[in-house]
Amino acid sequence: MVVGPYRGLLDGPGVKGFVLAGFVGRMPMSMLGIGIVLLISGLTESYATAGAVAATTNVSYAVIAPLSGRLVDRFGQNRVIVPFAVVNAVALAALMACAGFDLPEWTLYASGLLVGSTSLSIGSMVRARWSKLHGGSAKLHTAFAFESVADEVIFVTGPALVTVLATAVNPYAGLIVALVCMLGGCLALALQHRTQPPVQEARTAGGSPILIPGIALLSCVYLALGAVFGSVDLITVAFAEEHGVKAVSGFLLACFAGGSMVSGLWFGSRAWKISLRGRFVRALGVFVVGLLPIMFIGDARVMAVFLFIAGLAISPTLITGFSLTERLVPPSLLTEGMAWISTSIGFGVAIGAWAGGRLTEVFGASNAYGFSFACALVAVVVGIGGSGLLRLPEAPSPAKS
Repeated sequence: MVVGPYRGLLDGPGVKGFVLAGFVGRMPMSMLGIGIVLLISGLTESYATAGAVAATTNVSYAVIAPLSGRLVDRFGQNRVIVPFAVVNAVALAALMACAGFDLPEWTLYASGLLVGSTSLSIGSMVRARWSKLHGGSAKLHTAFAFESVADEVIFVTGPALVTVLATAVNPYAGLIVALVCMLGGCLALALQHRTQPPVQEARTAGGSPILIPGIALLSCVYLALGAVFGSVDLITVAFAEEHGVKAVSGFLLACFAGGSMVSGLWFGSRAWKISLRGRFVRALGVFVVGLLPIMFIGDARVMAVFLFIAGLAISPTLITGFSLTERLVPPSLLTEGMAWISTSIGFGVAIGAWAGGRLTEVFGASNAYGFSFACALVAVVVGIGGSGLLRLPEAPSPAKS
């Protein structure tokens, strides 16, 4: 029943190619943050510094992502991906070198800034390709669900992989693997010309998608959710270390993403009668309830279970958010519109990583989870309060709003 709607989704010329390339190319999105935290905290013994460098990387990504999305809409994916990917690889190598040679702290921030500003929203580009293939049909809901599940597979495997590599092999090994995945996947995606969305020569009147009220609302919600993700990532590493099991921090984060992966498979397999807007606000409510228990847990094994439960609402929230974006923005602004969702999450992750590091050092990991819960609560309040802005015009869609 769950597998049925996904059957045949990857059929068609070039589909498997861009799906595989996009999967590998965005592996670093789950590896960079924790990889930077593990490397720098191990060298400096400061979670505050590690969190600040990770935050710098995420902020710079968040600032540039809409611009790179606009460049993609204007010039095409392949012409933008190649130069960005090459510079990003050089920047990440520079960050590792600055840490390894104990260069002044500002060099960590400078190289982290360049890493973030040259990171591409590969997920937005892959979803734009799905929109080209299935825009206006029920298959697009399934395709977005598939991509959300792929994201969660990345977040299940990425943190665990980078943690094992950084703690058992070499402090730099996780980031080296992230660099190889980014460069190989991005260049492979750039070669997939057949499925690339057409270049938009004329811009739609009205400017940036962020000026669309519904997109502005979604961006605010995802800013708060990003703070949840960023803080949970860093606080969970500290939680594991406090309990003498730092090596399992990647596994704990994998449980968080694993819940999202399971729910994404189920969510994408259903033909929903509830509107996109209704699904969105319900998923937000479930998320905040699921996060509540983690503030009161003092055992890593129990934490793994409740992080899995808390993650169950992530995929439904992301799937409906991208589906709403696809319906709210004109085709000529699609990649940029989706990039605004990614950039909001990126800003939030940066805020969460910074705040999580500070709060962990002052109050301890368990108490710091209170910040994550508060951010989820803000997302619910904003999302429900402004949900009227997400009403959609009548159009072919898996569900009407």
